[in-house]
Amino acid sequence: MPSIVSVAPWRVFSVEVRALRLLSPSFLRVTFAGPDLDRFADNGYDQRIKVALPLPGSRVAELPDGPDWYQRWRELPADRRSPVRTYTVRAVRPQVQEVDVDLVLHGDGGPATRWARRARLGDRLALVGPDDGYPGVHGGVEFRPPRGGTLLLAGDETAAPAICAILERLPAGARGQALVEVPDPGDVLPVTAPAGVSVTWLARTGGGHGSRLEPAVTALAAELLPVALPALAPTAAGGPRTLTDVDVDQEILWEVPPPAAPASLYAWLAGEAGVIRRLRRHLVAERGLDRGAVAFMGYWRLGRAAS
Repeated sequence: MPSIVSVAPWRVFSVEVRALRLLSPSFLRVTFAGPDLDRFADNGYDQRIKVALPLPGSRVAELPDGPDWYQRWRELPADRRSPVRTYTVRAVRPQVQEVDVDLVLHGDGGPATRWARRARLGDRLALVGPDDGYPGVHGGVEFRPPRGGTLLLAGDETAAPAICAILERLPAGARGQALVEVPDPGDVLPVTAPAGVSVTWLARTGGGHGSRLEPAVTALAAELLPVALPALAPTAAGGPRTLTDVDVDQEILWEVPPPAAPASLYAWLAGEAGVIRRLRRHLVAERGLDRGAVAFMGYWRLGRAAS
């Protein structure tokens, strides 16, 4: 009797750097190539993956293989444990076994920026990504809007790759607005969006994180949600519109509802956790946006190492 081979949703892909392209002062596009990337699932939107980075002084990063890779990675000695960071897939080309990932060149000197600024063709890394052979839903895609309605996408530079990937996969009839805060005016990236979706790039130019994004989202919310609702008004599902605050210095702000029911407005916000927390409070508690129609994601926290 033939054996049944079970395919896991995610797997470790061994890759090397095939191309490096500096898109702007703050964005570097890395093209990874690998013999198994024809099995890398192209799910689009904000598909998250893990990238293992080389240790200082090395051009090679490896991860234990198999579904228990994370536990085995955690058990490695610190001097052998490659740093792992989370990124969004920017493009997948299975026919040529390539995956693009856009990295933000932060000034924080973390392991990702240190490697990105010294990256060379041929560097060998590892990606943990969705396996196309898995027949179910892989997970890692948080953009799940209802059919119809207006879209609001907002985030900082760490969310820019995801927002661009989402915009390029939207149906032609989509309507809405995207607000993207970036460090420098030169960080405006070319992106294709439906005619009914406007894209606004907001350069901080030395300002603090959220200094352009927060007032822009607040002003747009006043247009899209002109009548502020009481914080305890019932939601469309009949439940209370309660909002428990999140201590972003102790917890991860990651509030993603199941696929949204029909709604007049669906919002997707990601970026620095403190900024996203304040926008969450404004949109839900002050403007009355239904929590079942909005995703809030703290991609990183100012002053803390990313993961």
